[in-house]
Amino acid sequence: MKWKDYAADRLVQMLLFFILVVFVFFFLIMFKVPSSLITAIGIVFFLFGTILFSYDYYQRKSFYNDFLKKLEQLDKKCLITELVDKPGFLEGKILCNALYEIDKSMYEEIERYKNNMEDFKEYVEMWIHEVKIPIASTTLILHNHKPDGDKKIKEQINRIENYVEQVLYFVRGENSEKDYLIKACNLEEIIKNVIKRNKDSFLLKKIRIEMEEVNQVVLSDSKWIEYIINQVVSNSIKYSRETDGRIIFRTKIFKNAVLLEIEDNGVGIYKKDISKVFEKSFTGENGRMVSGSTGMGLYLAKKLCDKLGHNITLTSKKDSYTKVSIFFQNDNYYNVI
Repeated sequence: MKWKDYAADRLVQMLLFFILVVFVFFFLIMFKVPSSLITAIGIVFFLFGTILFSYDYYQRKSFYNDFLKKLEQLDKKCLITELVDKPGFLEGKILCNALYEIDKSMYEEIERYKNNMEDFKEYVEMWIHEVKIPIASTTLILHNHKPDGDKKIKEQINRIENYVEQVLYFVRGENSEKDYLIKACNLEEIIKNVIKRNKDSFLLKKIRIEMEEVNQVVLSDSKWIEYIINQVVSNSIKYSRETDGRIIFRTKIFKNAVLLEIEDNGVGIYKKDISKVFEKSFTGENGRMVSGSTGMGLYLAKKLCDKLGHNITLTSKKDSYTKVSIFFQNDNYYNVI
């Protein structure tokens, strides 16, 4: 820091100090104070002003020169707050505190991105392992030429499509706000699309579909809610009972809200696992007995429901049923849009 730069920055304060001195001398002369006293007062003002501004200048010069020198020597500039000495003046303290908060926020963001990258890496490794299963099953079916081979191949291809879609939505989930559009959607049409996507699995496993008053309009993104419902249905298929399987779709109407329930009569979930079903990679006791369980389906369904502003819950009883409920709030705000 150079003196001329400091003087330019403190120009207003220096002018005010000079005006104050002029007024004091004016009043001293008006009251006919002896010239020797006026001279003494002038010397005091001069010394006081010189000491005041010199001390302020050297205090700031020492801090900022040291700050810039250390900053120039650092390869990682973000470490400057660890090396610089705490200044004795207010502006410097504010600067140091602000830099500390900025660095802290930056490190938190970096840590979050690192964790996300680690999570994604782990998920992709798991996904690659799981997607190999239906591919290997399809190859085996083709080699064996089984009578019901076509249906089984279609089921395995459907599993592969679900896995591919799952990893796509996992990636999109981080920036989902850029990819969805809230508008009026017909639940019956979305459910029929999901049923059509899984029809081969329903036929192969002889699962019966029932729909009860699902012709309701909700505010959501049709593409995203179809994916969420499909994840729930995929779980119902995966954990269906061997005979007389059934999946029921029903809606309940509330004031400014619609509740969609998807209930199956499959193997159910252990009571101790119910509170963890929406956790990432959690498969529970059932997942250990069924190949291809990644524990990501319901995790992504919950994550995307949160992004869309819907509430999703699950209730179940072992060897009896599993019911997933999705609560759609019909906010008038969206009607205005």
